[in-house]
Amino acid sequence: MSAALIAACLWALIATLIGLAPRRFHWPGGIALIVTGLPLLVWVFVSDGPVPGVLLLAAQASVLRWPLRFLLRRLLRIGRKAGG
Repeated sequence: MSAALIAACLWALIATLIGLAPRRFHWPGGIALIVTGLPLLVWVFVSDGPVPGVLLLAAQASVLRWPLRFLLRRLLRIGRKAGG
């Protein structure tokens, strides 16, 4: 197992622990997961290929589903304002 996949497993473990923590830690923990998750995703894609990279992307989207929904809503709202 490569170092990138080990780091991805650690990221998932930390995400689980943040999810089990009291609610006041969810948003700060989520921001930390987003900041560390993007470089980790690139690292897994580069070192292990597209299949583990897409699996990690699906796992990250599953863990960070609420921030992803907020981002998509904001992007759609901005697109509607720019389009007309």
